[in-house]
Amino acid sequence: MKILLIIVLLSMAYSLSWPVPIEPESWKAPSAPGYTDQHAVNQRLGQLNQIDLQGYEGPEHVAISPTGQLYTAVVDGSLLRLNPDGSELEVFVNTGGRILGFDFDTSGNIIAADALKGVLKITPDRRIEVLVDEVEGKPIRYPNSVVIASNGMIYFTDSSSRFAPADWNGTFEATMLDIVEQSATGRVIAYDSLSGRTRVIAQGLSFANGIALSYDEQTLFVVETGRYRLWKIGILANTITIGDESPDASVLLDNLPGYPDNLMRGLEGRIWLGLAKPRNATIDFMSDKPLLRKMVLRFPRFLWPMPESYGHVIAFTETGQIVADLQDPSGGYPETTGVTEIDGRLYIQSLHAKSLGWLDKSTLK
Repeated sequence: MKILLIIVLLSMAYSLSWPVPIEPESWKAPSAPGYTDQHAVNQRLGQLNQIDLQGYEGPEHVAISPTGQLYTAVVDGSLLRLNPDGSELEVFVNTGGRILGFDFDTSGNIIAADALKGVLKITPDRRIEVLVDEVEGKPIRYPNSVVIASNGMIYFTDSSSRFAPADWNGTFEATMLDIVEQSATGRVIAYDSLSGRTRVIAQGLSFANGIALSYDEQTLFVVETGRYRLWKIGILANTITIGDESPDASVLLDNLPGYPDNLMRGLEGRIWLGLAKPRNATIDFMSDKPLLRKMVLRFPRFLWPMPESYGHVIAFTETGQIVADLQDPSGGYPETTGVTEIDGRLYIQSLHAKSLGWLDKSTLK
């Protein structure tokens, strides 16, 4: 009996005192909406066609070049180039990091948010240079998504000022720590490619993620993954703090049924959003219990509450109307991060898939 008591006391002491790298902050997760109404369960994502990536994994972001080719960033740091039908796949460059989002400027350069290397410029002749890695004297620790305006202004997200993937053996650990901590240090940043000046548009986001521009290029749509929502933020905003009242920022989509990830403009007014994982009731329950979150992080990883696999992407308009909802409850295509839309096809982005999934656009009818 004494031995059992000692084991229990030691376990309690461990769970209360063993050092962990987070200082969790309390917030209150809204009640999860579940898969009802406009997000009613369906199988529209369940029959994906597959493009073999020839051993590469994780087409996290897909974009169309000015010449009509597909580019996709994968786990090993490669940026792949291929034709829309999947033929002639090649490694365009390998940055040695992990590109999460990228866009093409008017000169055909790729501006890439590399979580390990910074915001990069990749030229058509495959030269790589660091474009920006700090703002206002502070390092950009977790560059994530990029969008470029027609005037050359570059907007990107810095997911966390606390946890850099370079310090935590990659993006998974850094992302998990930031979302569990909920210190909300994510930022939206503007880089003027003509002057070389960088400024903070908004701060205080719980894991700033996907970013897209409005049609008139006066508003940014920004994903806040850790709070299950999406913001509209004016491009002229200057260091506003998300959560404070501001005429420059408002919530467009709130209390989503999963963790929102990438944003991509589609056709016919659609903006596509991937939900990488569904909500988890235990994680939401712990939202206003920071000490409990700290204790759980001391447990072996197999005991951590983890969201299940569930494929889910949606399309919405600039006014926030949901116009498409595609799901695969089986989660057969892992972590659906976003959608790239061209005439006739939807390419489905993924964190860890070993292929690039696509659907015929007749699915939308």
